Amino acid sequence: MSTEASNIVAPPSASLMPLKTFGIDTRLVMPLLITLILLVGQVFYGILESYPQTLLAIGVAVLFDAVLSKIDRGQWPFLASAYISGISVGILTRSPFFWTFALCSAITITSKYVLKLKGRHLWNPSNFGIAVMLLIAPSAYSTLSIQWGNNLAAMTVIWVLGCLIIYRLKRFHITFTYVAGFIFFAGIRSLWTGHAFLAEIAPITGAMYQLFIFFMITDPATTVRRSKGAQMLVAFLVAAAEMVLRMMENVHAPYYALFIVGPVANLVDIYWPEKSER
Repeated sequence: MSTEASNIVAPPSASLMPLKTFGIDTRLVMPLLITLILLVGQVFYGILESYPQTLLAIGVAVLFDAVLSKIDRGQWPFLASAYISGISVGILTRSPFFWTFALCSAITITSKYVLKLKGRHLWNPSNFGIAVMLLIAPSAYSTLSIQWGNNLAAMTVIWVLGCLIIYRLKRFHITFTYVAGFIFFAGIRSLWTGHAFLAEIAPITGAMYQLFIFFMITDPATTVRRSKGAQMLVAFLVAAAEMVLRMMENVHAPYYALFIVGPVANLVDIYWPEKSER
């Protein structure tokens, strides 16, 4: 989930990203942020299924990334992206079985090396792994859906730090567009369902959405590259697809929305040349 594959494929926009953010190597900033989300969520709300299962997810992600990179490129990778993938799986997975954590991490990392077209990733790795697990093992696998609770202090800390970091990494426009779209479509859902508007907005305050908006939809290696406007359009379309899925009472709507919209957008980005090229 993530800015997960940013160390693997360097999109044109990546050259504009700072080498350091707040004096820290940019490649380490997102791992630090996701670790903060884990610590805050676990200390205050117990978001993890268990520490051993989370460590297993991280371990499998790191192992697969190291081995597959050595096989595919003949070199060891910078493992920050694998750590983000593993910790995302560890936080988002809800299952009593250890094998689900291991399998989800294995699918996630493997997808980075297999599901590529012209050197481009089509799916965000964590999103792909989680969506596949939801499809193939629905009786054994589910995802985090609990909220932060009535105390918004923890969420506010994460949002402030997350927005500052995403802004420094020049990805804030994606997060902002998705959140604005979510709120807009929450109003439509409220009118459609008769639920209170605040009740429709409430899901975005959950730990799951902190990972989704700061990692999955902003991943440089799996977002379209042609312009900021195109990236914002895709984020808005993800929010629109999620609204449709929520109206169909799909509790895993954000994962499926990105799973559907993301690769279609990337295929268009790859095969539909820009006007100057045409």
